[in-house]
Amino acid sequence: MTTYLLAGGGTAGHVNPLLAVADALRARDPEADVLVLGTREGLESRLVPERGYELLFVDKVPFPRRPNRAAAGFPWRFRRAIAHVRGHISDRGVDVVVGFGGYASAPAYVAAQRARVPFVVHEANAKPGLANVLGARWAAGVGVAFEGTPLKGSRVVGMPLRREIVDLDRRATRAEAAAHFGLDASRPVLLVFGGSLGAQRLNEAFGEGHDSAWRDVLAAGWQLLHVTGERSDLVDPGAGGYVVRRYVDRMDLAFALADVIVSRAGAATVSEISALGIPSVYVPYAVGNGEQALNAASAVRAGAAVLIPDAAFTGDRVRSEVVPLLTDETRRAAMTAAAASVGTRTGTANVVSMIDRALASST
Repeated sequence: MTTYLLAGGGTAGHVNPLLAVADALRARDPEADVLVLGTREGLESRLVPERGYELLFVDKVPFPRRPNRAAAGFPWRFRRAIAHVRGHISDRGVDVVVGFGGYASAPAYVAAQRARVPFVVHEANAKPGLANVLGARWAAGVGVAFEGTPLKGSRVVGMPLRREIVDLDRRATRAEAAAHFGLDASRPVLLVFGGSLGAQRLNEAFGEGHDSAWRDVLAAGWQLLHVTGERSDLVDPGAGGYVVRRYVDRMDLAFALADVIVSRAGAATVSEISALGIPSVYVPYAVGNGEQALNAASAVRAGAAVLIPDAAFTGDRVRSEVVPLLTDETRRAAMTAAAASVGTRTGTANVVSMIDRALASST
């Protein structure tokens, strides 16, 4: 029996690909022991047990960004975290470690290296995190979701995706999706969403207001499915062909119905949209170090997507750039074809193959 230790968490961007790989390992070999290493503070503390996996804990030890009291205590705390993970590896007879970034991954990589257990790294973002930069130095395999990600020894394997996305037949599911949202399956649909919390910039550009462009989308002969986010107070105008939802728990049906998408550019979002071959307009979230713009870069270079900066995204920009895309069938077809060069539905299988190679090389 093989024992796998999957390390990562903190955000959905780390937890979801981890769970996709865990599900694939368990489906392939129900006798395998699939363990997850995470922190008590991260999203994994809820999602991993809900999915039926045993969660082992390690203390959250952030890398110091500036010299202060926390930085002074970092070496001791990090050594303690490494020792804690080595205990898990020894006690559970771990054969291979798989890291997805986040606070749990860094001590897992060092512990595996010291215990002479092979480990592999998967990086979901075009700009790698510090934990994966560290782990890539010694990893048996390094996989990245996006071309051009600067990680030592990496190769593009794609993003491990949710099974409902991997198996989605958009054409066969379109009628069901239209009925679910109360739209007409015979007419094209623009999907706008900004994640579970929504995106105020997108809501202001499309929603009710003096600058809103939803009327222009409908006037172009399109329908609009607008997922505003749970915290949004945007008013639904009740117009035919314009559906406003604060939250959607069946994004597979939303994707099945979408002919064009306007969204943020989180790593999972870009990977899912590219894998499904849907023309898209990305409006990267304007915080951090430009990670979302980098996530979208390969799709934009390939011609599968358009990028509009957050500060420039207004109702007028929708009318001048998005609406003309809706009415240009030839351009949309070219964007769909281009997505095939950057998107893949085999990310999960590719990561599992990388794990298998690491195990084979260690024996």
